Amino acid sequence: MSHPTSTNRIAKLMQTERIYLRPFDITDVDAYYPSLFEPEMRKQTGTQASFTRSQVEKYVESLAQDDSRLNLLIALQNTDEIIGDVALMDMHAKNRSAHIRIAIDQPAHQGKGYGSEALLLMLDYGFGIANLHRIELDVFAFNERAIHTYEKLGFQREGVKRDMLYYNHQYHDAILMSILEHEFREKHLKIDK
Repeated sequence: MSHPTSTNRIAKLMQTERIYLRPFDITDVDAYYPSLFEPEMRKQTGTQASFTRSQVEKYVESLAQDDSRLNLLIALQNTDEIIGDVALMDMHAKNRSAHIRIAIDQPAHQGKGYGSEALLLMLDYGFGIANLHRIELDVFAFNERAIHTYEKLGFQREGVKRDMLYYNHQYHDAILMSILEHEFREKHLKIDK
Protein backbone atom coordinates (compact mmCIF):
# COMPACT_ATOMS: atom_id res chain seq x y z
CA MET A 1 0.00 0.00 0.00
CA SER A 2 1.37 3.46 0.73
CA HIS A 3 3.61 5.38 3.06
CA PRO A 4 2.12 8.33 4.95
CA THR A 5 3.89 11.62 4.63
CA SER A 6 4.92 13.64 7.65
CA THR A 7 1.90 15.90 7.12
CA ASN A 8 -0.65 13.08 7.35
CA ARG A 9 1.00 10.79 9.90
CA ILE A 10 -1.52 9.56 12.47
CA ALA A 11 -0.70 8.56 16.03
CA LYS A 12 -0.17 4.86 16.71
CA LEU A 13 -3.09 3.53 18.73
CA MET A 14 -1.53 0.15 19.58
CA GLN A 15 1.84 -1.29 18.69
CA THR A 16 4.41 -4.05 18.89
CA GLU A 17 8.05 -3.85 17.86
CA ARG A 18 7.17 -4.73 14.24
CA ILE A 19 3.69 -3.29 13.61
CA TYR A 20 1.28 -0.64 14.79
CA LEU A 21 -2.45 -0.13 14.46
CA ARG A 22 -3.94 3.22 13.60
CA PRO A 23 -7.32 4.64 12.59
CA PHE A 24 -8.27 5.11 8.97
CA ASP A 25 -8.00 8.61 7.58
CA ILE A 26 -9.62 9.90 4.41
CA THR A 27 -6.11 10.21 2.95
CA ASP A 28 -5.82 6.41 3.17
CA VAL A 29 -8.49 5.81 0.52
CA ASP A 30 -6.05 5.88 -2.40
CA ALA A 31 -3.87 3.26 -0.72
CA TYR A 32 -6.70 1.11 0.66
CA TYR A 33 -8.84 0.98 -2.49
CA PRO A 34 -6.45 -1.10 -4.68
CA SER A 35 -5.96 -3.65 -1.88
CA LEU A 36 -9.63 -4.60 -2.21
CA PHE A 37 -8.84 -6.17 -5.57
CA GLU A 38 -5.90 -8.38 -4.54
CA PRO A 39 -7.03 -11.87 -5.70
CA GLU A 40 -5.70 -14.00 -2.82
CA MET A 41 -7.00 -11.62 -0.16
CA ARG A 42 -10.43 -11.61 -1.85
CA LYS A 43 -10.52 -15.41 -1.84
CA GLN A 44 -9.39 -15.82 1.79
CA THR A 45 -11.94 -13.26 3.02
CA GLY A 46 -14.71 -14.39 0.68
CA THR A 47 -15.02 -10.93 -0.85
CA GLN A 48 -17.46 -11.12 -3.75
CA ALA A 49 -18.45 -7.49 -4.19
CA SER A 50 -16.74 -4.92 -6.35
CA PHE A 51 -16.26 -1.44 -4.93
CA THR A 52 -15.91 2.00 -6.44
CA ARG A 53 -13.46 4.51 -5.04
CA SER A 54 -16.43 6.66 -4.01
CA GLN A 55 -17.94 3.76 -2.02
CA VAL A 56 -14.66 3.19 -0.24
CA GLU A 57 -14.38 6.89 0.57
CA LYS A 58 -17.88 6.87 2.10
CA TYR A 59 -17.01 3.73 4.06
CA VAL A 60 -13.84 5.30 5.50
CA GLU A 61 -15.77 8.45 6.43
CA SER A 62 -18.43 6.34 8.19
CA LEU A 63 -15.95 4.46 10.38
CA ALA A 64 -15.56 7.36 12.81
CA GLN A 65 -19.34 7.54 13.26
CA ASP A 66 -19.87 3.85 14.10
CA ASP A 67 -19.39 3.18 17.82
CA SER A 68 -20.18 -0.54 17.37
CA ARG A 69 -16.85 -1.15 15.67
CA LEU A 70 -13.16 -0.35 15.84
CA ASN A 71 -11.52 -0.67 12.42
CA LEU A 72 -7.78 -0.02 12.27
CA LEU A 73 -5.07 -0.15 9.64
CA ILE A 74 -2.04 -2.37 10.21
CA ALA A 75 1.28 -0.69 9.36
CA LEU A 76 4.92 -1.71 9.58
CA GLN A 77 6.97 0.13 12.21
CA ASN A 78 10.12 0.43 10.10
CA THR A 79 8.51 1.77 6.89
CA ASP A 80 4.97 2.95 7.82
CA GLU A 81 3.70 0.78 4.96
CA ILE A 82 0.04 -0.18 5.40
CA ILE A 83 -0.23 -3.96 5.05
CA GLY A 84 -3.85 -4.63 6.02
CA ASP A 85 -6.61 -3.91 8.47
CA VAL A 86 -8.19 -5.47 11.54
CA ALA A 87 -11.60 -4.79 13.06
CA LEU A 88 -13.70 -5.47 16.11
CA MET A 89 -17.26 -5.30 14.80
CA ASP A 90 -20.79 -5.65 16.11
CA MET A 91 -19.63 -4.80 19.64
CA HIS A 92 -22.57 -5.44 21.92
CA ALA A 93 -22.31 -3.79 25.37
CA LYS A 94 -24.99 -5.83 27.13
CA ASN A 95 -23.74 -9.20 25.88
CA ARG A 96 -20.11 -8.01 26.04
CA SER A 97 -19.44 -9.66 22.69
CA ALA A 98 -17.96 -8.76 19.31
CA HIS A 99 -16.87 -10.21 15.99
CA ILE A 100 -13.25 -9.84 14.83
CA ARG A 101 -11.85 -9.91 11.31
CA ILE A 102 -8.46 -9.31 9.76
CA ALA A 103 -6.97 -8.97 6.28
CA ILE A 104 -3.31 -8.86 5.35
CA ASP A 105 -3.47 -7.45 1.84
CA GLN A 106 -0.46 -8.74 -0.05
CA PRO A 107 0.94 -12.30 -0.12
CA ALA A 108 4.42 -10.83 0.51
CA HIS A 109 3.29 -9.82 4.01
CA GLN A 110 1.40 -13.03 4.81
CA GLY A 111 2.91 -15.87 6.81
CA LYS A 112 5.25 -13.55 8.75
CA GLY A 113 3.27 -13.29 11.99
CA TYR A 114 1.97 -9.76 11.40
CA GLY A 115 -1.63 -10.98 11.51
CA SER A 116 -1.06 -12.74 14.84
CA GLU A 117 0.46 -9.59 16.31
CA ALA A 118 -2.43 -7.42 15.09
CA LEU A 119 -5.01 -9.90 16.41
CA LEU A 120 -3.33 -10.02 19.83
CA LEU A 121 -3.38 -6.23 20.01
CA MET A 122 -7.09 -6.14 19.16
CA LEU A 123 -7.94 -8.99 21.54
CA ASP A 124 -6.07 -7.19 24.31
CA TYR A 125 -8.04 -4.04 23.52
CA GLY A 126 -11.32 -5.93 23.33
CA PHE A 127 -10.90 -7.73 26.64
CA GLY A 128 -8.80 -5.16 28.51
CA ILE A 129 -10.32 -1.84 27.39
CA ALA A 130 -13.72 -2.51 25.78
CA ASN A 131 -14.62 -4.98 28.58
CA LEU A 132 -15.74 -7.71 26.19
CA HIS A 133 -16.34 -11.27 27.37
CA ARG A 134 -16.51 -13.09 24.03
CA ILE A 135 -14.92 -12.40 20.64
CA GLU A 136 -15.85 -14.58 17.69
CA LEU A 137 -14.91 -14.96 14.05
CA ASP A 138 -15.82 -16.91 10.93
CA VAL A 139 -13.10 -18.49 8.82
CA PHE A 140 -13.59 -20.41 5.60
CA ALA A 141 -12.65 -24.08 5.85
CA PHE A 142 -10.16 -23.81 2.97
CA ASN A 143 -8.13 -21.16 4.84
CA GLU A 144 -6.02 -23.64 6.81
CA ARG A 145 -3.26 -21.15 7.59
CA ALA A 146 -5.74 -18.78 9.25
CA ILE A 147 -7.40 -21.63 11.18
CA HIS A 148 -3.99 -22.68 12.52
CA THR A 149 -3.23 -19.08 13.55
CA TYR A 150 -6.56 -18.64 15.32
CA GLU A 151 -6.15 -21.92 17.21
CA LYS A 152 -2.61 -20.94 18.20
CA LEU A 153 -3.98 -17.68 19.63
CA GLY A 154 -6.56 -19.58 21.69
CA PHE A 155 -9.71 -19.51 19.58
CA GLN A 156 -11.92 -22.59 19.95
CA ARG A 157 -13.97 -24.17 17.18
CA GLU A 158 -17.69 -23.96 17.92
CA GLY A 159 -19.34 -25.20 14.78
CA VAL A 160 -19.57 -25.25 11.04
CA LYS A 161 -21.77 -23.07 8.88
CA ARG A 162 -22.35 -25.37 5.93
CA ASP A 163 -22.13 -24.00 2.39
CA MET A 164 -21.91 -20.43 3.67
CA LEU A 165 -19.82 -19.05 0.80
CA TYR A 166 -20.29 -19.53 -2.92
CA TYR A 167 -16.95 -18.70 -4.53
CA ASN A 168 -15.26 -19.82 -7.74
CA HIS A 169 -18.06 -22.19 -8.81
CA GLN A 170 -18.41 -24.04 -5.51
CA TYR A 171 -19.77 -23.78 -2.00
CA HIS A 172 -17.48 -23.58 1.03
CA ASP A 173 -18.10 -24.11 4.74
CA ALA A 174 -17.25 -21.50 7.35
CA ILE A 175 -15.97 -22.44 10.78
CA LEU A 176 -17.27 -20.43 13.74
CA MET A 177 -14.57 -19.86 16.37
CA SER A 178 -14.45 -17.83 19.56
CA ILE A 179 -12.27 -16.91 22.50
CA LEU A 180 -13.48 -15.86 25.96
CA GLU A 181 -11.83 -13.26 28.16
CA HIS A 182 -10.52 -15.76 30.74
CA GLU A 183 -9.05 -17.94 27.96
CA PHE A 184 -7.22 -14.94 26.53
CA ARG A 185 -5.87 -13.88 29.92
CA GLU A 186 -4.72 -17.39 30.85
CA LYS A 187 -2.90 -17.84 27.54
CA HIS A 188 -1.46 -14.38 26.90
CA LEU A 189 -1.28 -12.33 30.11
CA LYS A 190 0.84 -12.70 33.18
CA ILE A 191 -1.26 -10.82 35.71
CA ASP A 192 -0.23 -10.73 39.36
CA LYS A 193 -3.10 -11.51 41.69
